[in-house]
Amino acid sequence: MKSGVVGVLLALVVNYTIQAKGVKSDSVTYTRGKITYGATFSLPDNSKKVPAVIFISGTGPQDRDGSMAGFKFFAELASYLNSRGIAVLRIDDRGVGKTTGIYQQATTEDFAQDIEAGIDFLKKQPQVDTKKIGLLGHSEGGAVSFIVSSRHKDIAFLVSMAGLATKGIDALRKQNAALVATAKIPDHDKKRYNEINELMFQTVYDNVEKDSLGLAKVMQETYDTWKKKDDEYVKSLDIKFDHFRFPIYSYTMQATGAWYRYHITFDPAKFIPKIKAPILALNGDKDLFVACQDNLSNIEKLAKEGGNKDVTTVEVPDVNHLFLTCQECTPAEYSKLKKAFPPQVLTTIGDWIVNHTK
Repeated sequence: MKSGVVGVLLALVVNYTIQAKGVKSDSVTYTRGKITYGATFSLPDNSKKVPAVIFISGTGPQDRDGSMAGFKFFAELASYLNSRGIAVLRIDDRGVGKTTGIYQQATTEDFAQDIEAGIDFLKKQPQVDTKKIGLLGHSEGGAVSFIVSSRHKDIAFLVSMAGLATKGIDALRKQNAALVATAKIPDHDKKRYNEINELMFQTVYDNVEKDSLGLAKVMQETYDTWKKKDDEYVKSLDIKFDHFRFPIYSYTMQATGAWYRYHITFDPAKFIPKIKAPILALNGDKDLFVACQDNLSNIEKLAKEGGNKDVTTVEVPDVNHLFLTCQECTPAEYSKLKKAFPPQVLTTIGDWIVNHTK
């Protein structure tokens, strides 16, 4: 965490509106350092102090509703948790909605500092029981929750939904291999994608400390060497029209950026063993982006290495990365799916948080 950053709250009260029976929802802004955050703070409409949870989004700029593939992931989850007596803070990502900053220039560590600003905000709310503030992260947001919880011992609970809990390079390998395996392309092209993906991931990982020009140079050299061998392979197959393309230029631009450098070297072993808060981790068994068993088992293993015995892992059947019930479970299918959580996902999270904040 950068030093000299002080939380400052601004213009917190805007008109309350009724979100659902017994719930009030407030659009708020608050500032920390150079970033002003726009968020929705929703809570049960009663006189009691209540537990609160901050939602943390996954990769890519998202609004406070967690809008992805036509599904308002966080809005639906917030409504349910509010009905269970839990307050929720859901925040626009940098450069989205009312939040300032440039998302593309930020890293996972920056996103962790954004959540720390949210913690500061919740601690100043009279309706919140400050001893019962927790985090809920989806995908990369899970990694963010591990980072934040590892250095804030007052976090009361942590929920990981398809949270990244393996090394970044291993996650990239597994994710891309799964996407290639389900792609509707010839087997020889699957082989080629797997080869060049593995080479490029390892090249970036091994040279991540180089400056952008140096990293780009070694990436191009790796690609050129592979391309010569691949050209010979294509000739041996007697392919007349080769449709295979590896986006070396766009990948180089991405890989030389700060976010990718942090992501590929991310190691959950630096954070999860330091977490003392109870952990609930859910993953879908049809998730192509965050491998279910790899991540659930690693969360449990690393937490227990640090002495944390209150760890619950749940494998949710027949759901994808967004916890939507699926059949093919590929990204192309997302737009066709019913946009609602299976009831057991909501009740599992709600029951667990309630039981851990009594």
